[in-house]
Amino acid sequence: MQMGLALACLIAASGPAAAARVAVVLSDDSAPYHEVYQVIGAYLDDTPHTASRVYAEGLSVSSLSEARLVVAVGVRAAESLAALPLRAPVLAVLVPRAWYDRNGRTRLTDGGRRSASAIYLDQPFERQGRLIRLAFPEVQRVGVLLGAEQGGLIGELDETLRAQRLSLVHGTLASEERLISPLENVLSEVELLLAVPDPLVFNRNTAQSLFLTSYRYRVPVLGYSRSLTRAGALLSLHSSPAQIGRQTAEWVNAALNGVPLRLPPPAYPAYFSISINDQVARSLGFALPPEAELEKRLGGAR
Repeated sequence: MQMGLALACLIAASGPAAAARVAVVLSDDSAPYHEVYQVIGAYLDDTPHTASRVYAEGLSVSSLSEARLVVAVGVRAAESLAALPLRAPVLAVLVPRAWYDRNGRTRLTDGGRRSASAIYLDQPFERQGRLIRLAFPEVQRVGVLLGAEQGGLIGELDETLRAQRLSLVHGTLASEERLISPLENVLSEVELLLAVPDPLVFNRNTAQSLFLTSYRYRVPVLGYSRSLTRAGALLSLHSSPAQIGRQTAEWVNAALNGVPLRLPPPAYPAYFSISINDQVARSLGFALPPEAELEKRLGGAR
């Protein structure tokens, strides 16, 4: 009798995980956030679990009461979640690493009362350094312009680039300072400008001026999104919403099937792509390897 009961418990423990609800909180109704949600939902269709969509605006504990795990898509969604006395684990995706390290982790964990993790928006410096060496074998000096709050990244970026035999020239933009002067100081000393997600440097009000100025100095820009490639970056290394959604869904499914539920540590995107602006390449006189070749050599676009 006891053996039969033990066998039944073992079979139950090894069987399919109990169905769970995943609440996906979107920062707003823009297309990239929706795409992340749709990929998560499609992936979970083949599992016992389900995903439901919620928006950051008007978010309340009651709208998340049945969720075993909550995914925050974008900084606004993550900050809305952080303000709630929620105990379900939180996974923040499409958030800059600098935001998560500076205060996102502390706020999301609520003093250790809940677990949290993240999939960053930005690409790892090591991957960017390898791409620079592959696409621009003659480049020696790389520039970066950051807001003061991102200054802590300089040491890590410098060390990573030195491993690729590249030297770093960096500039800092104060919150009330005009972009052009510090940007020109950097551009006058470098052969490539590396764009890092920083709302003070790259936003809808500054992007056009930044690209026009870099073009005037004939310095190509390595961006971090397909939209930056379209706007004027020579090429970008980025993860699409679909790729972020895929990684998120894999993490969510693995966590829900685990006992106890445990999220992986914060990480950079596992899946990524490269986009090239052919018109900018021709205008600046660059002949780059094809996107597919660069992706293959970096191990991306899976």
